[in-house]
Amino acid sequence: MAISYTALLLAGGQARRMGGVDKGLQTLHGQPLAAHVLASLAAQSQPPARCLISANRHLDAYAALGWPVLPDAEPDYPGPLAGIAAGLAALQDDWLLVVPCDAIRLPADLAARLLTAAAGRDAASAADPEHWHPTLLALHRRVAPSLSAWRQGGGRSIRGWLAGLDHQECQFAVPFTNANTLDDLARLAAQQGDCA
Repeated sequence: MAISYTALLLAGGQARRMGGVDKGLQTLHGQPLAAHVLASLAAQSQPPARCLISANRHLDAYAALGWPVLPDAEPDYPGPLAGIAAGLAALQDDWLLVVPCDAIRLPADLAARLLTAAAGRDAASAADPEHWHPTLLALHRRVAPSLSAWRQGGGRSIRGWLAGLDHQECQFAVPFTNANTLDDLARLAAQQGDCA
């Protein structure tokens, strides 16, 4: 039986590697990166029941994508854990699937595989032959108190927080496509076809 879950799109960072632009609103093939990721989520073999968007700038532009927008509770871009905390606070399902706004080519079975790997655990994250991707993540709602305690203790590292959870890495055979820099974006733009 399919598990009902909410997807959280992380678009609230400073995008330092892109020169500080709002990464999720940078366009690729005429659409913002955030829209590509939302389309990729909708195309999942097990699509989300709903989506949430973590953003701290241009909130109206993100809201125009059709889902609730959650700014961080704290100022000065405290990092992805703040976005995840906001997502967990707004969660209506037992499971939250976290994806960054630059992960524009999600495998169609990403959600199904991460949720399966996380079953009976706190969390599961994606890894490929080149990297571990801790922000491609399925979380059970019970981790919210752990996250709150970690952040109150000064923790900002998602890797450090996950190390304290019952967490499973899920291996994917093909490297994930990320648009981390403007050069990455230009390279992807030169490719033919839709990236969603």
